[in-house]
Amino acid sequence: MSTPPSGLPTHEPTVTIETEPYWNGLAEGVVRLPHCGSCDSIIWYPRAVCPGCGTTELDWRELSGKGTIYSFSIARRTPGSWGKVAPYVLAYVELVEGPRVMTNIINTDPDSLQCGQSVRAVFDPTPEGMAVLRFEPDDGA
Repeated sequence: MSTPPSGLPTHEPTVTIETEPYWNGLAEGVVRLPHCGSCDSIIWYPRAVCPGCGTTELDWRELSGKGTIYSFSIARRTPGSWGKVAPYVLAYVELVEGPRVMTNIINTDPDSLQCGQSVRAVFDPTPEGMAVLRFEPDDGA
């Protein structure tokens, strides 16, 4: 387990053929997810089959990296390596393009967060050259 700049612990991601464009995108500083042309949906989590209509004919789209906090929880006490960084925020972020992703909100006072608040993607690098997707408040800048 490594500790990226956010200070939150993380495991190096397991990259598969189905998820490689997603992980490569994060390493490049972009959010890239599969798009289904049949039902016009962006798919979270990355996979080879559309969960809405079952097609396997998907393309990859580069997304804005913007969204809003749909729901969140502040973990103030937890065991293990996560306990050392508490309090931290676990949240569902609804991306502008539609899907909701489970993530962390970083670079802010957890008590200042609100549902509906605008956030933007942060690409938290790992020592091995990959990145994990986290979010921070978007002040509009």
